[in-house]
Amino acid sequence: MTAVPVDDHEDFADADRGFIAELDPPEVTMDDGRVVWDAGAYGFLAQNCPDTAHEGLWRQGRLVSRQGLYEVTEGIYQARGLDLSNMTLVEGDHGVIVIDPLRSAETAAAALELYRKHRGDRPVTGLIYTHSHGDHFGGARGVLPPGHHPVPVLAPVGFLTQAVGEQVYAGPAMARRAVYMYGAELTKAPDAQIGCGLGATHSTGTMTLVPPTVDITSTGQEEILDGVHLAFQLTPGTEAPAEMNFCFPAHRALCLAENATHTLHHVLSLRGGAVRDARAWSRYLGEALALFGDQAEVAFASHHWPTWGKDRVRTLLANQRDLYAYLHDQTVRLLNQGLTGPEIAEEMRLPPGLAREWAHHGYYGSLSHNVKAIYQRYLGWFDGNPAHLWEHPPVEQAKRYVDTMGGVEATVDAGKRYAAEGDLRFAATLLNHAVFADPKNLRARRELALVYERLGHGCENGTWRNFYLTGAMELRGTLAAPRPATAVPEMDRARTVDQILDAIAIRIDGPRAWSTPLTLDLYLPDEDRTWHLTLSNGALTHLSSPGAPTPSDDRGPDLTLTLTKPQLLDVLAGQGPPEGDRDGGTGALNQLLGLLSLPDPTFPIVTP
Repeated sequence: MTAVPVDDHEDFADADRGFIAELDPPEVTMDDGRVVWDAGAYGFLAQNCPDTAHEGLWRQGRLVSRQGLYEVTEGIYQARGLDLSNMTLVEGDHGVIVIDPLRSAETAAAALELYRKHRGDRPVTGLIYTHSHGDHFGGARGVLPPGHHPVPVLAPVGFLTQAVGEQVYAGPAMARRAVYMYGAELTKAPDAQIGCGLGATHSTGTMTLVPPTVDITSTGQEEILDGVHLAFQLTPGTEAPAEMNFCFPAHRALCLAENATHTLHHVLSLRGGAVRDARAWSRYLGEALALFGDQAEVAFASHHWPTWGKDRVRTLLANQRDLYAYLHDQTVRLLNQGLTGPEIAEEMRLPPGLAREWAHHGYYGSLSHNVKAIYQRYLGWFDGNPAHLWEHPPVEQAKRYVDTMGGVEATVDAGKRYAAEGDLRFAATLLNHAVFADPKNLRARRELALVYERLGHGCENGTWRNFYLTGAMELRGTLAAPRPATAVPEMDRARTVDQILDAIAIRIDGPRAWSTPLTLDLYLPDEDRTWHLTLSNGALTHLSSPGAPTPSDDRGPDLTLTLTKPQLLDVLAGQGPPEGDRDGGTGALNQLLGLLSLPDPTFPIVTP
């Protein structure tokens, strides 16, 4: 990228503007004393950048590690640096409206307490979710505890389906990869975790969910919440499948959710998920500029610090619009000229007018990864070269490469030579083959760990750095395990019955179920609907119909259960069907549950 001026302090002035007070002490704990957030762990970022970090990422780390309560404009405040995301508080006629209550109930409660300490003990009179990612709703019970007087909870249409659906399918694998992406188990230190570009890291407290009561269904929709006027813009398929921007006309303030922050964002997260639509992302930012650009005097987002001044807000929106449009259009132009994803990623450069802005650097998302994601969205993983159509899986491929090179030791020697010459990328490729061919070879693991460490220390991108350094940790024998997951019953209750059954279907051990045909009917009186489950050829499928199951002259199901959705969740958790609500033997249910496999929350990533 084109260099930016190292003496540019505008971001630091913005990050400090409106400061009221820090959280003191800077730790947030659970009831049992476990620390779920420690803002003080990043105090070392006040030092000059060491050789073990990229200057740009170090600068970003200093900015995102600032913590406390800040005034955005009169009546609007933000708690920043108390989790991965920001919590915004808007004062109404009778209380305060909370926007995006962080990831954990404990950090959200601490943020609200900090606000009340300096702005008065205002009750929470409304809650708004900008989008469907967990760091923007998981702390809901920290501001609306059980038994709280009901208040309006606003969210973009489709929020609940997307918020809980992400956990249904690839949730365990995504959670595993997130440990590497955020560097959750790395030490906070100049040579280890220094942030992730979007924030410091995520909290590890209790994740909760308060379901929305009001859907925002269209751009232009307006609502009055505790006397505060809001005008909404739906932006589905941008940074999240369900997302929205909105403005406060009386405050001349614009909330940009996570659509325009002070970094290049992910088109495809390193933890996984669906590829986002960079083209739509750009168009919605252009629409936001047209809708709100003439009135917004300040723009704030659910990460980072605000931007003040009408001209600067318009520039932010226009530049971010152009950023995602350029990535999309140039990737598609080049793939139509026959270039593959890696080839385009190697060639792609931002125009100087975009590259000179700090906010367009890849501290969280990256140019390389985003280009490959856009290619994937249109053409998939296969680049059209038949040599890549049916390659061996990694271990078998590695064995053959290593054999061709004369064995593991010779491969390690070659990897060391390339590393010494500064070609860390190819050194990593060779040494990775050596490790996969012989995972017990300590020399191969040691040399690859050193290469990963050097690559990580040179990364401008925080998530790449965390992946490299956590990978090095795994190679040295410490498998970064996620902290014990806290059950989120509210998330389970928010799932539709179809999502619950899909979550069971993807856990069926197909080969073991090949020769086990089963049929089950589940009648849920609270929804007055019957779900008909069929297990055949190792696949569990289902259809539903209104009302209770009707008797049939044909062979009926192996088991019929009448139960509520909470009881269904209990059954699937192994607690058995309620007495008196079963028809037929429970052997079919036990057979089905016995065919389920459990996801592995600690599978290795950089070793076979």
